[in-house]
Amino acid sequence: MDKMMKNGPQTIEMAWKRGCDFLGTKYAIMGGAMSWVSERNLVAAISNAGGFGVIACGAMTPEMLDAEIKGTQALTKKPFGVNLITMHPDLDKLVDTCLANDIGHVVLAGGVPSKETISKIKEGGAKTICFAPILALAKKLIRTGADALVIEGMEAGGHIGPVSTSVLAQEILPHITEVPVFVAGGIGRGEAITNYLRMGASGCQLGTMFVCAHESIAHPDFKKAFIRANARDAVTTVQVDPLFPVIPVRALNNEGGKKFIETQHAVIAKYKSGELDLEAAQLEIEHFWAGALRRAVIDGDVEFGSVMAGQSVGMVKKEQSTTEIVEELVAQARAALAGSEVERNTS
Repeated sequence: MDKMMKNGPQTIEMAWKRGCDFLGTKYAIMGGAMSWVSERNLVAAISNAGGFGVIACGAMTPEMLDAEIKGTQALTKKPFGVNLITMHPDLDKLVDTCLANDIGHVVLAGGVPSKETISKIKEGGAKTICFAPILALAKKLIRTGADALVIEGMEAGGHIGPVSTSVLAQEILPHITEVPVFVAGGIGRGEAITNYLRMGASGCQLGTMFVCAHESIAHPDFKKAFIRANARDAVTTVQVDPLFPVIPVRALNNEGGKKFIETQHAVIAKYKSGELDLEAAQLEIEHFWAGALRRAVIDGDVEFGSVMAGQSVGMVKKEQSTTEIVEELVAQARAALAGSEVERNTS
């Protein structure tokens, strides 16, 4: 990247060309896969706006995914991908569904994908995109056959790791050149995209910024919660006892979060009194949030549902079209790049 900037004027098109070529898009902006939100309407809108929409398969059955893919294809002729959870019991069938529908990119999340899964996708003619939370795993995934990587920091919404986006970018980007790398987590403006492109990224992934798009089917109350929220309101779930591990999830602080802490204490008390064995107690805690995201996104229960949001939620100020969101990001990125180029030429 530095060499390219020294050899001539830098443009946003040059900066993310590798990412655009890989995705087959006008802009190297991926939509984060958000359960219940990243369905056909928003996914198609992101792709039609020049970005790369990604269906969140989540717990869908192969039949449900097939319908969702076909529904998306009816709304856009542009490229889009599908995010599959590696722990899904029907992962192989879901991969088959993607390949049967000519999906060009499959994003594997929620765990380290097996070499067999990656090979199956590649042999079927699609590209694989994998999440890499540390440098060692990034290198391993490339050796296993991953065609691109996403590095996502703890500022993101939903299930998160322990390291910030800026630190991950510094740890990983200078050392990974074999495949395109997309940066995610807490990105809400084009200037941030530009900074990561300068560091060696091929593009960025954003989720929270698209929740309040007109095309998003999220409940009006869910969108209002986003628009009213500040960055500090997007907090991680609290683990009361290490014996009862809780996978960290970032969501807006609400009564549901408080109830979850109370539930953990109550369940742990049952375990200590002998009323529940360890496994039953752990399952009861795990199941607390079952259906909570759907209740928030679809039903609008933003008090007791799970309002998953990244810390960039503080930059979501209004409901607007997906095209407007994308074009604003691109304009900001372009201006930041142009301003830096002028400064270099005059210094």
